[in-house]
Amino acid sequence: MKQHDLDFKIVPELPGVYLFRGVGDVVLYAGRATDLRSRVRSYFSGRLASDRGARIVDAVEQAKRVEIIPTDSVLEAYILEANFIKKYKPAYNVVDKDDKSFQFVGITKEDFPRVLVVRGRNVEQGITSMEFSHIFGPFPRGGMLKEALRVLRKILPFRDSCVPHDRASGKSSRMCFRAQLGLCPGMCAGLIDKKAYAKRIREIVLFFSGKKKQLIAMLEREMKQYAKEREFEKAEEVRRRIFALTHIQDVALIKKESIDTGSVPGVRSFRIEAYDIAHLAGKDTVGVMVVLVDGEMSPADYRTFTIREAVSGDDIGALREILERRLRHSEWPLPRLIVMDGGKAHLDAAQNILTESGIAIPIVSVVKTEKHTPRAVLGAPMFARDYEHAIIRANAEAHRFAITRHRQKRSRGMFQ
Repeated sequence: MKQHDLDFKIVPELPGVYLFRGVGDVVLYAGRATDLRSRVRSYFSGRLASDRGARIVDAVEQAKRVEIIPTDSVLEAYILEANFIKKYKPAYNVVDKDDKSFQFVGITKEDFPRVLVVRGRNVEQGITSMEFSHIFGPFPRGGMLKEALRVLRKILPFRDSCVPHDRASGKSSRMCFRAQLGLCPGMCAGLIDKKAYAKRIREIVLFFSGKKKQLIAMLEREMKQYAKEREFEKAEEVRRRIFALTHIQDVALIKKESIDTGSVPGVRSFRIEAYDIAHLAGKDTVGVMVVLVDGEMSPADYRTFTIREAVSGDDIGALREILERRLRHSEWPLPRLIVMDGGKAHLDAAQNILTESGIAIPIVSVVKTEKHTPRAVLGAPMFARDYEHAIIRANAEAHRFAITRHRQKRSRGMFQ
């Protein structure tokens, strides 16, 4: 296939999967990308042989067309790639296909099924005492599968190792550590029955089958039914799960892919939101949000929040208010990273709000000296290290914008 056969402008700069198709539209090679345009373009560079080897050069030369399938997240691209490799068994994915060190996701046949990572050689040779109702994969080598499951279980908690509570014994059981973190439904403490957990497993099966739209439709029906029955807390819990599935945040997965593939870790639409609060002796309190996209300020996305008098002067209360109000705006794109101004108390408060909302976004907090200069960055160590310059810049801009808005509010008050 020649470069001039492709119009790269119509290839989206989004995560997704690409298929090189040959004679008879047979799939020769399936791959995934965090940025489809950049990845597909790389196959037509003069360095392809040295970067990818003769096998991939041959696949590109035999290809008649490239099929592009965008996804909403890198996590979904990762799962879809595995589904295509299993379905088509592409000849030029032979290294992945024949390497017995690749991995699968297995769902066990039990009253309370476990979701486990299983090595390929164990599945193919039957070297396991467990029976599985579902097997998904093969997934490429590296730590990406574990990272993918870590992202998913924050949205759809599942069992992997805890012992289910024996109701017949009449004894109470304590929640396992993962249940305390909200990553396990709590069958260890009798918090969920077999019927309800079977529904969770169906949700996970749909997701790993690449049927997210069907999964969300099912959850929306469930949410409406709860609302109709006036079980509003349950309806709200399902709504949060829908929101999290619609706005999957997989920054760590993107970073892991960059490490595993040796690609440049820079990511397009990398959005950072920074928050700050300003007041004078507890009066005229305002909160602000500023936005950086790809390291550039995006003033059109800045927002100002007038704080209720009830929490005016209370930085933590004001922080909770502005984050809760911001998260109600599902039409605003969610950030890849949140930057707070303050210490550990501010960091913890922000993390609690996101946890309550069922949203997984890394958070850092900038600690200042008495002269209001940055002293340290707390939280999300990987991001604090790799994006320190952008974090400090966003924090400074949030402080500037908060002071400006506060002064404007005071000025208006003086002339009323």
